[in-house]
Amino acid sequence: MRVVMVGSGYVGLVSGACFSEFGTEVVCVDKDEAKIRDLKAGRIPIYEPGLETMVAHNVEAGRLSFGTDLPAALQGAAAVFIAVGTPSRRGDGHADLSYVYEAAQEIAQAMDGRTVVVTKSTVPVGTGREVARIIAKTRSDVEFDVVSNPEFLREGSAIEDFMRPNRIVIGAESEHARDVVRTLYRPLFLIETPILFTNLETAELTKYAANAFLATKITFINEIADLCEKVGADVHGVARGMGLDRRIGGKFLHPGPGYGGSCFPKDTLALTRTGEQAGSPLRLVETVVKVNDARKQDMAKRVIAACGGSVAGKTIAVLGVTFKPNTDDMRDAPSLVIVPALQAAGASLRAYDPAGMAEAGKLLADVTWCEDAYSATEGADALVLMTEWNEFRALDLVRVRDALKVPVLVDLRNVYDPLEMCDLGFRYSCVGRVVDGSRCEP
Repeated sequence: MRVVMVGSGYVGLVSGACFSEFGTEVVCVDKDEAKIRDLKAGRIPIYEPGLETMVAHNVEAGRLSFGTDLPAALQGAAAVFIAVGTPSRRGDGHADLSYVYEAAQEIAQAMDGRTVVVTKSTVPVGTGREVARIIAKTRSDVEFDVVSNPEFLREGSAIEDFMRPNRIVIGAESEHARDVVRTLYRPLFLIETPILFTNLETAELTKYAANAFLATKITFINEIADLCEKVGADVHGVARGMGLDRRIGGKFLHPGPGYGGSCFPKDTLALTRTGEQAGSPLRLVETVVKVNDARKQDMAKRVIAACGGSVAGKTIAVLGVTFKPNTDDMRDAPSLVIVPALQAAGASLRAYDPAGMAEAGKLLADVTWCEDAYSATEGADALVLMTEWNEFRALDLVRVRDALKVPVLVDLRNVYDPLEMCDLGFRYSCVGRVVDGSRCEP
């Protein structure tokens, strides 16, 4: 079987590479000629563990290719996936579907026979119907099917999530479409992956509902962490006690500086707008969005408090600026709020991130980017651990302490043990934990 991916960004490239790993012939198409040149040359435009090796292997095997010519790519293809971006629309928070609808128009013009058009992009309820309307209006002479097949890929773990998913959701309303997509995912039958067949609307809403629920869990445990500090409880004990209840589960119950990334911020916002339009407001999700936005500002205040109430004229070292480890994605990262807030309060910033500095440099001004964690801490008045990259979990803490002008460490991810940090002489601040019955304050 041969399929086409329209869009060679994060979702399209990962999905295309993984389908080709299954043995499917895949052509990834993109209008960005520079991106396609890079991909043909073996240069991967995103940071995702294992992706470069997988792409190279399948290109060499002849199963994966890249191009800009959509009509040529569609010749003989059984299915075409729309995997373009759906960012928040400036001004109102709705998902910007212009790229999806443009792709639908171009696919319609290029189809040469019955084609299954699969929306892989995250899109609001009703998008699949509109895609079908656009195609039908453009090409009344060709049979087609529209399918919703949302992705559930975590950045940094995307290949594992595609190859060993919790479930596959397929919104399809013809037997032909179901058969085509079922065949594409047949390799997953061997590991008994649940496959849920629904209508278009159910599949579209499932993606948004899942992301909103996970964002709610993160926001909930962050507020519980704040309460723990006030009453002398330990948020990790609370989270473990909650997570052992199988109705709740322990995933996404880790306190921190708030969620970010390419999905949760835009998807929660888009879902609230969908609720408003449908006359069924989602008050809980609306509150999650507001609380998470405020959380990032509060983290900057936490750093200032740890520095004695002022950072004016001080140098703050930051470890990790991406929204999570194992990605170079800076979209809605907490650092994009915290760093400017510290700068506005008079601080100078030095930072290091294993993969995100190139992207961060485009978004964060007047930051001194360092070659490693230790050079970032040299002579700083405080250290803020913002992203829990593995290499930050086993730092030489004595070396870090001695490099700092003042041994203040604000651990926004609770990577380190408070007792150990205090024993080493740090003025240690963490999130929702206590030391000897006292709050973790410097």
